[in-house]
Amino acid sequence: MDSTATAEENMDYGEESEEKTFKKKKDKGKKAAKVKKSQEQTMKKEETEPSSVDAAPSTAFPPTFSVSEIKNKQRRHLMFMKLKQEKRKLRLEIRKKRKKEREALGDKAPPKEVPKTIENQRIYDETTVIPEDEEVAFDEGTDEFSAYFNRLTNPKVLITTSDRPKTRTIQFCDQLATVIPDAHVYYRRGLALKRIVPQCVSRGFTYLMVINEDRKVPNGMVLCHLPDGPTAHFKISNVRLRKEMKRRGKEPTEHSPEVILNNFTTRLGHSIGRLFAALFPHDPQFVGRQVATFHNQRDFIFFRFHRYIFKNEKKVGIQELGPRFTLKLRSLQKGTFDSKFGEYEWVHKRHEMDTSRRKFHL
Repeated sequence: MDSTATAEENMDYGEESEEKTFKKKKDKGKKAAKVKKSQEQTMKKEETEPSSVDAAPSTAFPPTFSVSEIKNKQRRHLMFMKLKQEKRKLRLEIRKKRKKEREALGDKAPPKEVPKTIENQRIYDETTVIPEDEEVAFDEGTDEFSAYFNRLTNPKVLITTSDRPKTRTIQFCDQLATVIPDAHVYYRRGLALKRIVPQCVSRGFTYLMVINEDRKVPNGMVLCHLPDGPTAHFKISNVRLRKEMKRRGKEPTEHSPEVILNNFTTRLGHSIGRLFAALFPHDPQFVGRQVATFHNQRDFIFFRFHRYIFKNEKKVGIQELGPRFTLKLRSLQKGTFDSKFGEYEWVHKRHEMDTSRRKFHL
């Protein structure tokens, strides 16, 4: 009895499992039919309706797509460059369109929009100098540089370094000596600056320039006007020697260069500009066609040294001779160098003075 019962139960169980598998296959067939039907409907819609995909570009992205979402670095870079090129093409097309509109309108064309920059949005400084200011003219007529601007003295510069200078600093000093006329390079040999200053004064030097270095690279300049000061301390960056420059001209000649001081507008800026101007002879030799430029932009002073030639009445050719470097004023001290008891006219305090990007001091 038991064996027959178990056999019947096994037969029932086998029938139930066959029914279940049949139902599953039936459900799968229904789902596949539904998917096929929906695909056919979408195909019919695409045939009847105009395709929006054809109008879109080949690289279509979702509206919230970001290039940074691409995980592959190379593909991300390629997509970024493509987007950048597309934006550039769009800007050029807009610019050409505006130019055509302006040409078509002629005199009736609206004035060009002035682009917003950090310089033209500069916060007004109370010490900005007006050209007709009598007080500034009186101060400049009686300051430490008045003897030079009245042509009573000729500049004579001593260039020295920090103790044990490396090759790059020595080369930088030698190239500065070819830019500044009547400049002499002497090595420090462990002497303190307080002992060097009186020796310079006794030998008729009007400037002491000290080039400091860190990690074998020039990183600072102390510029002391003799015999009565002032003394300025600058940070040096982005130094490029002549051998590191592409398409540079031949070596500079011994002619006195012309000096361009650009964008020194405040009282402090005027003092720094006069400090640089007194480094060079008052009367340049135009035969040499050499120009030394100190360009102030956002309180960074960029130095460039060029030679020019007039190709015709309208075109001028320029060759950079080098070296080039960037200065940032750290402090301005009254009198000659005295780190212990010196009186400072101006000190750069980064956390107090650099609170706004549109606030400049020179």
